[in-house]
Amino acid sequence: MAKGQPKKLALIASKGSLDWAYPPFILASTAAALDYDVQIFFTFYGLTLLKKDLSDLKVSPLGNPAMPMPVPMPNFVQMLPGMESMATMMMKQKIASKGVASIEELRAASIEAGVKLIACQMTVDLFDFKKTDFIDEIEFGGAATFFEFAGKSDVQLFI
Repeated sequence: MAKGQPKKLALIASKGSLDWAYPPFILASTAAALDYDVQIFFTFYGLTLLKKDLSDLKVSPLGNPAMPMPVPMPNFVQMLPGMESMATMMMKQKIASKGVASIEELRAASIEAGVKLIACQMTVDLFDFKKTDFIDEIEFGGAATFFEFAGKSDVQLFI
């Protein structure tokens, strides 16, 4: 880091479920508040976090052994129809009851703080997304776009 230059944080967001939506936006908005220059590269399922409508974000209890459940549940029960909806509802209730900001609020705070959001163009093409599916405040770029910034960053995180 050159003297007088802000520290830099480069994040890769690769997951798009409700529980995995929080880390990139919390880390990015916090780093930006601490005067870091921050970029998040959204690829594969993480790309859904840049969509205009985030109401369909879900959390799955399956494969999340640390997810607190009201009663212990064997894995096979977590596969039953309706369990993902129940887990999502429980998580949203927990978030609201604790006064935790929504993903939309954290995303807006990140944008307001100057965090640069980059949508992976290859993934957009791979999943046949349209640019109109996404919020306006993003850029589209490839891995080279991310590496240009990440290569000069003080901190790089893959989420």
